[in-house]
Amino acid sequence: MLSMKKYLLWMYRILLLLFIGANVYLLVSGKTFVYTTLLHLNPDLDDYKIFTNREVKNGNVQKWPKSALYNKKYLPASCSEVLQKYNTTAFLIIHNDSLLYERYYENGGKTQLSNSFSVAKSIVNILCGIALKEGKIKSLDEPIGNYLPEYKEGARAQIKIRHLLSMSSGLDWDESYSSLFSPTTEAYYGTDIHRLISRFNVVNTPGTVCAYKTIDVQLLCEVLTKACGESISQYASEKLWKKVGAAQTALWATDHKDGEEKAYCCFSAEASDFARIGQLYLDSGSWKGSSIVDKNFMKLSVKPNMLKDDEGNVTDYYGYLWWVMNYQNENIFYARGIKGQYVIVVPSKRIIIVRLGEDRSSEQFNHHHLEMENMLDAAMNMIK
Repeated sequence: MLSMKKYLLWMYRILLLLFIGANVYLLVSGKTFVYTTLLHLNPDLDDYKIFTNREVKNGNVQKWPKSALYNKKYLPASCSEVLQKYNTTAFLIIHNDSLLYERYYENGGKTQLSNSFSVAKSIVNILCGIALKEGKIKSLDEPIGNYLPEYKEGARAQIKIRHLLSMSSGLDWDESYSSLFSPTTEAYYGTDIHRLISRFNVVNTPGTVCAYKTIDVQLLCEVLTKACGESISQYASEKLWKKVGAAQTALWATDHKDGEEKAYCCFSAEASDFARIGQLYLDSGSWKGSSIVDKNFMKLSVKPNMLKDDEGNVTDYYGYLWWVMNYQNENIFYARGIKGQYVIVVPSKRIIIVRLGEDRSSEQFNHHHLEMENMLDAAMNMIK
């Protein structure tokens, strides 16, 4: 029978061998992003501090005019409780092109930059609409192989720009947020996103199944970069951020220094600047009367794409990188991030809601999170 000392020594050796083996595997397989993942554990609102970034420069600032009722009305208790519960950092309501309500909470502030998470997907949609208007993208039905050589042959050659916008590329990407080794985790913490997205194959006929996937937006980033001849940050600066009078230069995280933007996420800006993308689409792709985005593209983007989703249901809740819903007979569209980042547009009421924060409800109705009801009710009651 082993003595306790020998037993502990034996266990120590086994653990040491396992530790060495695990590290050798990570190094040989190229999965060193796991170290970064374990160091930071959970994505955060200020992750621009741990990533390299490319600037999305602003120009002449256009301040939001304030409504005559600015901050004179109060949020219902039910909405305030929900905002507090999920650690809100900023909450704004724009009505009739003017700032009606704004509040900043702990860990937030008027000029505080915040990670957009998947709100960035809707920004990529806007850039696609601009490129289409400028003729840099000729058609949504162009094969992406026209821009990306890796997609010129086989089943991949069937993928069109439209399919990326509607999340229907058919590529076998695992959109898992809890797995340490998922491609989504690697995309966020890894350092070579192009190599990562190049290894996936088509498993569903492109254009037939809508399945929410990071890879589709990242491929759009690469298409835009080739079509426009510059990074999407540079393109966004000149064609979007300066045009809408952003208050601050934004940051778009890259996979490494001078690398590729993490286009599906990681656009950091202040709350009032996120409201500008809502205003742009509220006004059919125009800013103060000047057309920025192709109007027909904008309208198509915020309609349900009506494809079958990966559960076999009709996708009546997602358009082209914008979420869509009908609430109390109001057609609404919005951008959404995983920690409860929202840019919500209620066209008939000329309302824009921006909410930034650290968490959101896990409960949903038709793919929409429950806090949507509280925020929409609060905003619509405030304008009565």
